Amino acid sequence: MNTYNLLENIIFNETQPHAEPLQVDKHGRVLRFALEPQQEVKRHNSPHSPVNIVVLKGQGMFAGGDGVEHLLGPNQLLVIAPGEMHHIRSLDEDLVFLVILHGVLPH
Repeated sequence: MNTYNLLENIIFNETQPHAEPLQVDKHGRVLRFALEPQQEVKRHNSPHSPVNIVVLKGQGMFAGGDGVEHLLGPNQLLVIAPGEMHHIRSLDEDLVFLVILHGVLPH
């Protein structure tokens, strides 16, 4: 068993979003993303896994395959289908969220 305090020791990068792997194994990955204000995770997809996103801190705009942005904040869950294009951008505050992927081999 592993435990993590999700709001401690968050690492930000002033030039781009920071993705920190918290747990990586053959069953999947848990990543903690930290975005400073006005940063963006560019449009991409995860072809072999749903993308489960849980917002921990701040608010941001999250868009799925249709490109329509939705404002999400703490304690909200977003589930993106395997292969669905998506992008994320922070607003005027820090944004921290978890990404949980299933069955994705570590890089």
